Amino acid sequence: MPSPADLRYSRDHEWVKLNGHEATIGITDYAQHALGDVVYVEVNAVGKPVVQFEVFGVVESVKAASDLFAPISGKVTAVNEALADNPEWVNAAPYGEGWMIKVSAANLAELDKLMSAADYDAYLTTL
Repeated sequence: MPSPADLRYSRDHEWVKLNGHEATIGITDYAQHALGDVVYVEVNAVGKPVVQFEVFGVVESVKAASDLFAPISGKVTAVNEALADNPEWVNAAPYGEGWMIKVSAANLAELDKLMSAADYDAYLTTL
């Protein structure tokens, strides 16, 4: 399945969808498959800053715990609180209900450091 074309991707397997200056962030389908069944998600709280390519949280699965890396810098404006009771949404709908945080993007030029869907899919073939 190709990655959604309207998103940008990091080498750490996070995605970002921009709506004006609001950026919705989650992990990719590839990442959720690699993790296995997600059992817990912890992310920065609303109002906290995130910095591109730095840790903004952790996702735990039955296999392992993995850091989450911000694909874009900004301030957290929303957290997907529903993941506390429904962490399986990360597996079931990584690009939908499984989103993790929303950020007020600080620097849209940072998108240039991320991959398009085609570039990300090509990157996956090298792993």
